[in-house]
Amino acid sequence: MNLSRTARATLWAALAGGLAVIYVPLLVVLLNSFNADRTFGWPPTGFTLRWWAAAWNSTGVRDALWTSVQAGLGATAIALVLGTMVAFAVQRYSFFGRDAVSLLIILPIALPGIVTGIALNNAFRTVLEPFGVGLGMFTVVVGHATFCVVTVYNNVLARLRRLGASVEEASADLGADAFTTFRLVTFPMMRSALLAGGLLAFALSFDEIIVTTFTAGAGVKTLPLWIFENLFRPNQAPVVNVVAAALIVLSVVPIYLAQRLSGGGASAR
Repeated sequence: MNLSRTARATLWAALAGGLAVIYVPLLVVLLNSFNADRTFGWPPTGFTLRWWAAAWNSTGVRDALWTSVQAGLGATAIALVLGTMVAFAVQRYSFFGRDAVSLLIILPIALPGIVTGIALNNAFRTVLEPFGVGLGMFTVVVGHATFCVVTVYNNVLARLRRLGASVEEASADLGADAFTTFRLVTFPMMRSALLAGGLLAFALSFDEIIVTTFTAGAGVKTLPLWIFENLFRPNQAPVVNVVAAALIVLSVVPIYLAQRLSGGGASAR
């Protein structure tokens, strides 16, 4: 399609405006993490690494980071198992209500986080508390897994649709059982999709705050919760900017790797 020079300029301007709205605020956060002025005067009068050292030496930040990593790894593990199993069931088998199952799996990512958080909070208090299980790390992991499953499910389902079933059928014709076929044929071909889905799931869990607010107990504080609690404390403002900047980087890395893996898998076929 040939576009006029005016149309191309308009599209480029719209693209630049959209990217600016998204990334300029993030750039400001990154710059303020090095701002020597505690009040964040703009433009910065100088740059320093003092706030980064303060954040690194903060016990609260390190504990919150470790909690976020634990929650992310737990939610990712659950998502990989459940998302992969459901994707295989939906793609490889025909059964009554298959479309409804697919919709129910995808729905949590579309629901507002506050709705999911309230629903999970009520469910945990109703079901778990009578058995002596209160809100804590376990409920945070389960809460994060509800939407992390979607990313794994979508990645695995897309890969299974591209692969088809012919290779697996050929393996069965040669005498391999279902487990051998999965281990030697199916899993190697979908390994990059699993890794990409796992990385996206970890990234979603790592920076989640709304669902975490409703599912975390008093002793559980993830990195996003720590940022929110200290955001309006004057003495903590520089450290909050450092933690936010680090969170941006830590969130970008798995998403970039997942995009590269998904793109590589698609181009390889």
